[in-house]
Amino acid sequence: MNKFTQGTSVHKIKFFLHKTKVFLYEIKVLLNKIRHKLSEQFNKNIYTRLLFTNVIVFSIALVLLISFSSFMVKQSVYGMIEQDLLRKSKRVNYALSRQTTGLGTEQELLKFLADSFDARITIFNQEGTILNISAEQEIVPGSKVDTKFIEMLTSGKATVAHKIDSETGQLTFTAFIPMGDAEKTIENGILLESRAANTDLILNKMGLFLYVGGIIILMIVIVVSVYLAMCISKPITRLATSIAEYNGGNYILNNEKYSLDEINVISEQIKKLTVTLENIQSKSSKIEGERTRLFAEISHELRTPLTAVQGFAEAVRDGMAEDKALQDKYLDMICTQTHHITRLVDDILSLSRLESGDIAVEKLPLDLAALSQGVVMSMEGIAKINNSTIIFTKKSDKSVVLGDVDRMEQIIRNLLKNAINATDNGSINVIIETYEDEVQLTIKDNGIGISPDELPHIWDRFYSVKNQRNTDSTVKGTGLGLVIVKKLVQLQDGKIDVESQPGKGTEFCLSFPVFTD
Repeated sequence: MNKFTQGTSVHKIKFFLHKTKVFLYEIKVLLNKIRHKLSEQFNKNIYTRLLFTNVIVFSIALVLLISFSSFMVKQSVYGMIEQDLLRKSKRVNYALSRQTTGLGTEQELLKFLADSFDARITIFNQEGTILNISAEQEIVPGSKVDTKFIEMLTSGKATVAHKIDSETGQLTFTAFIPMGDAEKTIENGILLESRAANTDLILNKMGLFLYVGGIIILMIVIVVSVYLAMCISKPITRLATSIAEYNGGNYILNNEKYSLDEINVISEQIKKLTVTLENIQSKSSKIEGERTRLFAEISHELRTPLTAVQGFAEAVRDGMAEDKALQDKYLDMICTQTHHITRLVDDILSLSRLESGDIAVEKLPLDLAALSQGVVMSMEGIAKINNSTIIFTKKSDKSVVLGDVDRMEQIIRNLLKNAINATDNGSINVIIETYEDEVQLTIKDNGIGISPDELPHIWDRFYSVKNQRNTDSTVKGTGLGLVIVKKLVQLQDGKIDVESQPGKGTEFCLSFPVFTD
């Protein structure tokens, strides 16, 4: 071979290897696509997953069961054939051991027995040399049997073996039995060979029946799996559709009862969650409305004093108030409105912190009677300005509650301040009483009172009673005092009630749980 031919062969081999590599790579890509597609379909939804899982698991189980059944049937059939052949070999041994004529007669007897048992009979000695055979024309004189049969003859045990004939490809069973009486010395052995031509056919038919039956059962399983997958996935699909409708704005979930308890539990939980979400949405809308209204109220409350400040400031700037006394009056008005704005902003910030939970209330045991008496003593001077008196009455020695001292003092001071402003030439009673499980603080005045129409609105933000006795702008309230009081009372686990009649006065009643050691 010259160099050119050798180089061409190498090039062809390389080209073939390259093509093979490309082909294998394309097969790999195709298998990955098929695997990805099957995985995508398998994980598509619960219906396909249940269906594929049932079919795949049953198919694997069916193949294993059929293979195991075929193996067991084959072993059973082989065992029956071996037992039958071993029994026949014993009968042949018995017939030959009772035969007393010459060789010719033995040959005829072997042919008779071989025809009767449909088998080939061979007699051999300890060296493995064939002494006689039922079909002389099939072997050459002086032939020997397989070595393993010589070993069987040495052991002296009757056995049966089977193998595939190398020439015909058929399954062959061979029974070995020592010839003669077991009590005598064993010199020869008998081989009884039978071709199981019909056995493979029977086994193949049985295997075919098994696979056909398995396919039929597989089809039934597929139908049942489809039905079960639909029964399980359909309620989930309907439930998912209902949830999708809810997300789309339809807040009414159907009251359908499903066949599976687990789906019903999920449905009930979703309904509860729906109610919770509706409540949250309603509260959110309400909070948003409250926020909008609060901004509007704040803007309205700030606009009046700011307008007054702007008007007086412009009058002073433009020289409209040339008189010194008039200028001082305008400046006093500006200062008064500025203080009012400051108080309003402070109250708004306090209320905002209370509603958002930023203000922490430190609950410690405190004597409500002692605290109230201290606040009363500090405000007696203010009450005297209106020719009023504050009377403190303690009707119980047990008046300890859990609360924040500073916040509790703020509550009492605010209510007393309102009572003083509403009372002229009158009296204000502060009473401490204790019942079974609560301490009650009552602040009662005999002032101008509040009309029934206005009484429900005193807890509203920026609400001011119309018939206030004191109309002096220097003490004008912000309309947030009672709102803050109510929030502080609630933060300390208390309750506040009010009763009032025009011309007869107002009574605030606060109650807090009794503190017990």
